[in-house]
Amino acid sequence: MAAGITFGVLGPVVAWDAAGDLVALKGPRHRAVLARLLVDRGRVVPVARLVEDLWAEPPENAVGAVRTFVSALRRAVEPDRPPRAPGRLLVTAGPGYVLRADPDTVDGGRFEHMLGAADALPPGEALPRLTAALEYWRGPAYADFAGERWARAERARLGELRRHAVERRGAARLAVGQAARAVAELDGYVAEHPWREEGWRLLALGLYRDGRQGDALAVLRRARRLLVERLGVDPGPALRRLEADILAQDDRLGAIDPAGRVWAEVAAEYDRTLAPGSRARLASSVGLARDLAVGGGGGLAAARRHRSATIEAAEELGDPELTARVIGAYDVPAIWTRVDDPEHAAHVIAAAERTLAALPAGEHEAARARLSATIAVESRGTRSPRAARAAREAAELARRLDDPALSAFALNGVYMQSFERAGLSPRRERIGAELTELAERHGLITYSVLGRLIRMQGRAALADFAAAEEHALVVDRLADRHELPLAKVFTQWFRALRLAATGSAERTDEAEAAYRDAAGRLSGVGMPGLEHGLLPLALLCLRLRHGRPAHCDDDTDWGPHEPWAGPLVLLARGARDEAAERLRDVPDPPPGLLFEALWCLAARAAIGVGDRAVMARAVTALTPAAAEEAGATSGLLTVGPVAGHLRDLADALG
Repeated sequence: MAAGITFGVLGPVVAWDAAGDLVALKGPRHRAVLARLLVDRGRVVPVARLVEDLWAEPPENAVGAVRTFVSALRRAVEPDRPPRAPGRLLVTAGPGYVLRADPDTVDGGRFEHMLGAADALPPGEALPRLTAALEYWRGPAYADFAGERWARAERARLGELRRHAVERRGAARLAVGQAARAVAELDGYVAEHPWREEGWRLLALGLYRDGRQGDALAVLRRARRLLVERLGVDPGPALRRLEADILAQDDRLGAIDPAGRVWAEVAAEYDRTLAPGSRARLASSVGLARDLAVGGGGGLAAARRHRSATIEAAEELGDPELTARVIGAYDVPAIWTRVDDPEHAAHVIAAAERTLAALPAGEHEAARARLSATIAVESRGTRSPRAARAAREAAELARRLDDPALSAFALNGVYMQSFERAGLSPRRERIGAELTELAERHGLITYSVLGRLIRMQGRAALADFAAAEEHALVVDRLADRHELPLAKVFTQWFRALRLAATGSAERTDEAEAAYRDAAGRLSGVGMPGLEHGLLPLALLCLRLRHGRPAHCDDDTDWGPHEPWAGPLVLLARGARDEAAERLRDVPDPPPGLLFEALWCLAARAAIGVGDRAVMARAVTALTPAAAEEAGATSGLLTVGPVAGHLRDLADALG
């Protein structure tokens, strides 16, 4: 066997070399031959069968073409094979070919092996194995051959094993007291597989054990309605028995929440031990707010409220060192460049500046670095020279102190102050790479997520969506493993962007649906700086990218993006004079992840009304980003290549 070559079938069919890099497979027919051989798992596939499966109407030279494909595949997966030496991995055997790949070199084989091992273990030991096994999946099995008859049975077999693994993991989570996590995973699962009664049973049981009896009963009734109305069958005995047990609050359901019990005991002990108003209680409350901020739901907005109150209380005590600890301990990673609550941000910045001035000169360097990083992060989107200087100061101090957590926080500030002009996505990706390496070396999980998201944005800006997807997959795994639901908001938006950027004009409806689904995840998460106006902006960019006119309802809320979207909408309605008047006073977009996209919108409107002054401003602003996809550096949306907009501007300017 070629040393180090492994294969992936749990998603698009791929091969990796010993370094983990993708092996270049020439074209779709080459990939189809590889997939066809992988489907048969070590059995010989005759050439005649390959011809039949590759072409609906085979060409005259089909057999010769197959041999050419196989020869190219051999070179790709056996790069060290001497010339004219027989293949060791992709072997000619009798009337056809066979891929002699050990099952453990195929992600599907490893998945099956781990699943089989987990089935024989108790829940606590099975859970990490099941989670690791499911992480092999990158999409539906043989995803790029979904319509092929020859792949149908193997896709169905692997898909059934995947569903078994998800249900087995859900049962294991419930058995070890992780009801809330089980519910989060199973909710989407039953929506995707509504006929799996075991999925409904586990979801309802998880809700009940999480203290949500009403929701559990509602889920069971929804399952019953689907089964009766769509299939004409009643729920099976397991679902009927569970509904009766929930109504009776049967003790056998085990509605005990170990985590909740531990939390209550520790909180009670905390209240007894630390006196109200103590400095220790005040300082530790910031840690709780930080955890609350990344926990999803309304936690982020609640964390901001508690943070403001804690800072005020610390300042009232007149202890600058304590205030510095309170302000600097809230090192929640920030990825979006518009603040959610400007008044709150201004309050934090002012308190940080007062505290910096009050600290004794030459002392508390770590606290100073954290305060400077806080100023840099909270001043995002402002082009503040003071904030840029604070970011540099924090990074320099953190490096000198050799403090990994402090360095990660400081790098977040450096990232937030890296938007002084267009075209800086490569610089930001380097920041993301440094942050990722630092965070993963020291186990800083939330900053690992941030670093990967920054790298995802950087690769998307250069239209390298495959590399961006690899970072998104790591984010998803970390988010699932460490209960960081907000991170997956950004990966879902990225996948909508990828569909918008790579799909044809005929698939805009599909991309629009993906954007609407992504927007649904934003509701109620406490990120108004991101959410406000984002969906209509993304849909407008989608239409423009495919050469369609701007269109929206009269009551569309563009949020902060209205100055750049509004003139285009007026043009689409035929209000050219009003559009020209609005455009004359259009400001520069704020520095941030949407800078290039908003300038491109202004540029399109300026071309439409013949405003040469705005066109010239757009050329100056956009030229440094000529190699990028406009807006894709946000990881959310795109208006197409900046180079195309610059060409249109050049033509319009003559």
